[in-house]
Amino acid sequence: MGTGAGPTLLKRQLGRRLRHLREAANITRAQAAKKLIKHKSTITRIEKGDVAADVHLVKSAMDLYDVWDEKLIDLAIGAAKPGWWVRYGVRGGGFVGFESDADQTRELTLLYVTGLLQTEAYMRASFAGGQRRSAEQLEKDIGLRLHRQRRLTDLEDPLELIALIDESALRKSIGGREVMRDQLRYLAERATLSTVTMQIVPNSAGQHPGMDGPFTILRFPEDEDPDVVYVPHQRGGMHVEKPEEVQETTVTFDQVRSMALSPEDSIAFVERLAEELYSA
Repeated sequence: MGTGAGPTLLKRQLGRRLRHLREAANITRAQAAKKLIKHKSTITRIEKGDVAADVHLVKSAMDLYDVWDEKLIDLAIGAAKPGWWVRYGVRGGGFVGFESDADQTRELTLLYVTGLLQTEAYMRASFAGGQRRSAEQLEKDIGLRLHRQRRLTDLEDPLELIALIDESALRKSIGGREVMRDQLRYLAERATLSTVTMQIVPNSAGQHPGMDGPFTILRFPEDEDPDVVYVPHQRGGMHVEKPEEVQETTVTFDQVRSMALSPEDSIAFVERLAEELYSA
């Protein structure tokens, strides 16, 4: 990536390397926790990349594992830096942090247009119908989403988006006729970007494997960083990193995609619905 890995991915890389060193030294998590004066759960969270290990802890761990790797110090310093999303009130990074480091996102949405392809008016209407927010937080949430969208047109650090959108999302009126007309026209326009592949899953496809709920699969530039699945829920979301579960979700995505309209037909379909459903 043009801008380098951010703190979320660096935490993940640091944790993975510390786990490899511990295992190579034939030391259990319980033994490491006792020697490093940490709870076993803390060691587990560090190795999973949920939290960052500070420089002091990394040095102590390398002493314990009888290995010195200067790169681990650099990883610890980088992982401790705040991400750009902090200005929008997001702590810890979470999904936004992972997406910021990804080079491709595959998304299935059922009831809403994909966030990366939403107009600001559609965002405001959808947020108004969701969890309660203060006026200040609403502006931060909108700013965050608009910031994320920039990567679709960023020449130095582009994000490839493959979006599967259920037809139901296009027919569900969010914000009224004008908002929806503009949203569908914008969707068709953005689908022509070189970084965007948009495919509609039509109602005529009937039941499909993705009807259990929306999800996102994030891919990263380096092979050592495996894909991550994000499953949103009402109060946030859940990250899935187990290889077998990521693979299962990938198969589901591919199955749904095989039932979707082609990118070209999807653009025409969206344009037609914009006029049929929401024209003045």
